[in-house]
Amino acid sequence: MVAKESKFVPEIKGALRNHVIEVPSIIRDCGGIKIFGKRIKSLLFTTDVALIRNSNADAIIAVYPFTPQPLITQALVMAADVPVFCGVGGGITQGKRVINLALDAEFKGAMGVVVNAPTANEIVHKIRATIDIPVIVTVISEDEDISKRIEAGATILNVSGGKKTAQIVRNIRKRFPEFPIIATGGPTESSIRETIQAGANAITFTPPTSASIMGNLMDNYRNE
Repeated sequence: MVAKESKFVPEIKGALRNHVIEVPSIIRDCGGIKIFGKRIKSLLFTTDVALIRNSNADAIIAVYPFTPQPLITQALVMAADVPVFCGVGGGITQGKRVINLALDAEFKGAMGVVVNAPTANEIVHKIRATIDIPVIVTVISEDEDISKRIEAGATILNVSGGKKTAQIVRNIRKRFPEFPIIATGGPTESSIRETIQAGANAITFTPPTSASIMGNLMDNYRNE
């Protein structure tokens, strides 16, 4: 068998924009998910506008531990130059408000909405009936009834199970060979590789904070 020749990819950087958050290159090994014609393999997990504007991730997954606000959704979508998947609640925020936030996110230009693990299947069903963009349902446990989630209208599963993420992905993939799965890759290249091999189509990467990056930069300045 003849080895497939790798193609040369020219890379262009600016003098002022060559310092960016780069997602681990191993993420390119996953197959990706094609959404509205765009193939997405890597998602940056952040709501930091500065990081969003200075990253090579294919998309942004913006979920935060507060009640979702349309103004925040608008700011994130306007700031990003890649697709944004916005959190619309489902944990602290419940009921009709989640449905309204999902519709508002679609109107503001989000490529998809993310609901938290506690979201009832009834709410998932109503969101699916209301919007046309993907409904991404978060899965945090092996005990989750995935069949019910899919029946309710989940478009994509977002697996975030900590150390058990790869195992959860593997179990889902055995039962649903072609269903789209986004998963957290973990802190190391080996953990990302394991999650991809388990069957994840796309990987979420958590970047360092702006404070830690700034701290390292200041250390370099002090040593010059």
